[in-house]
Amino acid sequence: MSESLGKRLELATSKGAKGILYYDETNFARFKSRFEWMKTNESGRMELAKDDSDEFFNFLIDAKLAKAILPSIVSDNKPKNLAKKLIVNVKSENGDIESENVVAILKGSEKPNEYLVISSHLDHIGITANGEINNGADDDGSGTVALLEIAQAFKKAADAGQGPKRSIVFLHVTGEEKGLLGSQYYTDIDPIYPLENTVANLNIDMIGRIDPERDGDRNYIYLIGSDKLSTDLHELSEEVNDKYTNIELDYTYNDENDPNRFYYRSDHYNFAKNNIPIIFYFNGTHADYHKPGDTPDKINYDLLENRTRLVFYTAWEVANRNKRLVVDKAAE
Repeated sequence: MSESLGKRLELATSKGAKGILYYDETNFARFKSRFEWMKTNESGRMELAKDDSDEFFNFLIDAKLAKAILPSIVSDNKPKNLAKKLIVNVKSENGDIESENVVAILKGSEKPNEYLVISSHLDHIGITANGEINNGADDDGSGTVALLEIAQAFKKAADAGQGPKRSIVFLHVTGEEKGLLGSQYYTDIDPIYPLENTVANLNIDMIGRIDPERDGDRNYIYLIGSDKLSTDLHELSEEVNDKYTNIELDYTYNDENDPNRFYYRSDHYNFAKNNIPIIFYFNGTHADYHKPGDTPDKINYDLLENRTRLVFYTAWEVANRNKRLVVDKAAE
């Protein structure tokens, strides 16, 4: 499947579906691994609270079941009605958990009602069944530190009488690891500042380590989504980097055919689905991804600093340009 599970769930519910069976041979192993981790860590799937009348089920299914339902599923992608009966016995327990986004704003000096959102996520995956702590230094301690440093830099500029023209929203979201829940709450339920006045989202999620694929080639960052909605944003990002930071901007994971589907897997997506231009800053995964070994001593602090500068300078230019970014590639 070329689209994310979340996007297909949105489409199914908008069409009145009561549930979805999702077959994705490329990503099934990743989903299964996540499920097995949940079982052994007394965890589970989480979603924003909703009415019972809104109950909706979704199952990730393997090739054996998918082909039993529709033998031609691999080659036949046309919508159709299937006269199949499926009996499913499910036992589940639900509980309420409260968590909070942390939000701060620096009001713009000339365009205070236009907003640039800079985001990272504050949660990680917690403690394993045997008591090991998953530190999350890169995911997303690195983004958290970057967000705080950028906020401090903007505040110092404002205190010196050189504050940004547009307002800057520093959005530290919860529940990213459980399905982008904090950012979904902000965009879908309680956007504190109007989405129609939000000019862009710069999302920082893992910028302190080096992808093993890039070993020996340190000065890079993966950029995802910069050209998806706004040519303006993409060109501005390139110009800022050439002027200030000189980092190799690697667009490997920006490819529509990337099997990792990172574009759909961090908090920027909830802004992008609302046609708000985004950039996702990402160093790639590594051997300690979602493991206890993701510790502060493995952060490359010189890279973290320079990558943070790139986000800051990009934010500065977006916030201070005369015209807001043009959305010339609006998603359907």
